[in-house]
Amino acid sequence: MENATLYTQVRPAGGEMTSVLVRDGRIQTLGGQAPAGVQVVDGGGALMLPGLIDAHAHLDKTMYGMPWYRNDVGPRLIDKIENERAEKKRLGIDPYRQSARQLVMSTGDGTSHIRSHVDVDTDIGLGAIEGVMRAREQYRDQIDVEIVAFPQSGLLIRPGTLELMDEALRMGAEVVGGLDPAGMDRDPKGHLDAIFGLAEKHGKPIDIHLHEAGELGAFSMQMTIDRVLALGMQGKVTLSHSFCLGMPDTQAVQALTEGLLKAGVHIMTTGSASRPVPSVAKLHAAGVTVCTGNDGMRDTWGPYGKPDMLERTMLVGLRNNFRRDDELDLALHVATYGNAQVMGLSDYGLAPGCRADFVLVDAETVAEAIVSRPVRKLVVKSGRVVARDGRALAEAP
Repeated sequence: MENATLYTQVRPAGGEMTSVLVRDGRIQTLGGQAPAGVQVVDGGGALMLPGLIDAHAHLDKTMYGMPWYRNDVGPRLIDKIENERAEKKRLGIDPYRQSARQLVMSTGDGTSHIRSHVDVDTDIGLGAIEGVMRAREQYRDQIDVEIVAFPQSGLLIRPGTLELMDEALRMGAEVVGGLDPAGMDRDPKGHLDAIFGLAEKHGKPIDIHLHEAGELGAFSMQMTIDRVLALGMQGKVTLSHSFCLGMPDTQAVQALTEGLLKAGVHIMTTGSASRPVPSVAKLHAAGVTVCTGNDGMRDTWGPYGKPDMLERTMLVGLRNNFRRDDELDLALHVATYGNAQVMGLSDYGLAPGCRADFVLVDAETVAEAIVSRPVRKLVVKSGRVVARDGRALAEAP
């Protein structure tokens, strides 16, 4: 049987030991013996997880493989944005080279899909978009990349950015990005008019960075919910970070949660240690789809991070005080099936018919895999082995 492999002695999602037959890049059957002529791979009792997903990255910003960056940046969001814009040129942060490096590292750690916000502004134009697209094409057999055209330095406050966003979407960016409609552009209606207009023009979903805290963030969130309902865009909008959902006014948070559910708006949280964060358990219980990602890492914003979604799952669990095994199962659900739902991956998972994207790790349970984060024994993408023992088979520049 051509293009087929039987993985034996594996435990999908920590269940009973079984075998998994992969054919033509998809999972064909669970259980059973190897058909004649099929390659057999002994999983050695490993835990099988679906391919990990990073639903919020910044591939064009990482400084992995570059000299250590001494960070003296001020505390405000605008300080970090303005410093980064200047340092990109001074340090020579090449979007192609740096995104390629992170993609190879992510592959080694078992990531199968990434949604990356990529900067668009009047200083760099479309250079970052072009660089990440080049890396995406080069590594398309190892990992899937979805690009968000992201106005990091502001949209309306920097004339010409809207036109560049429009061009980025024509070039093939899959998602319209937004940023703090009130706090950055100081014109929430105008900002939402612009990004929802682009989404309608190009038929694209939206992902808005919403750092605004407290009542200001709640105001922007409610405006977004109202806009989604008015335009019939349920299920097509993600609000990233959403720190306002961590504010102490529980009645206001409950009202927003009900609005998010009605509008089908997704919430992305990284489990930030520095800000109030949305409650993963409460949002999930309410029926709101929650996703997660590594955000920026080892860049001019901060020195932390590595592109390991099991580590991110652990951090989300820690921030949400998840201790029980079922709570850690929920954390991994967010980093896999939650992320897949937000990215519209209908053929994701470990069931027959799903795309054969999976990871084998030596762990007894999902909870142990999260807290121990063992080296990824084997990473399979579309039925092809792309990493062994924590190292991608592809090379980085």
